[in-house]
Amino acid sequence: MMKGTSERIGMPTPGRGPIADGLLFAGKFLRSPRTVGSIMPSSRQLARRMLAPIDWTTATAVAELGAGTGVFTRMIRELKQPGCTALILEKDDGMRRQLAARYPELHVGGDARELTRIMERCGIRQLDAVVCGLPFANFPQDLRDAIMDQVEAALKPGGVFVCFQYSLQMRKQLAARFGRVEIRFVPLNVPFAFVYVCRKRGNHDAG
Repeated sequence: MMKGTSERIGMPTPGRGPIADGLLFAGKFLRSPRTVGSIMPSSRQLARRMLAPIDWTTATAVAELGAGTGVFTRMIRELKQPGCTALILEKDDGMRRQLAARYPELHVGGDARELTRIMERCGIRQLDAVVCGLPFANFPQDLRDAIMDQVEAALKPGGVFVCFQYSLQMRKQLAARFGRVEIRFVPLNVPFAFVYVCRKRGNHDAG
């Protein structure tokens, strides 16, 4: 076990399921709406749209930022190849412990601002993809910049960054970093969501 990077806590908590997850998520939202962002966990339809842009047949290292109760995490575990390392980051202590218990084979850590440091501890040089569920619209600009600086540093050239938001507020900022940004609307989510798909410029794009 890598201290500070991975939390391995044995078997999943008995009795946890979608209803319990929903209640946990709602409770976190009511206590801290600016950091949680929504009163309900993401839908499976949104999870599928978020993970579709990633080539899971070739990905060797991926990260999820703001994993929450693990809606995307569950699908990441199902889609990734055996040789692919998955870093699952969640800052909330309670939800992070739950994720570590449910997914002991994945590397569960905390703050997204520590992404590259966590990668180093896990022996990962670059990521093929970063999946993000953080509510950027609720964050001050300096926090957005700190997280996105980490994402850019972590991704390999041509790597994909996929995030969802509840508005188009982040389009201009992401376009400034990545150039082309594809936006996909997902109505089957509460609230409805916009999925941003961005790719880090490759070496051939320089200049």
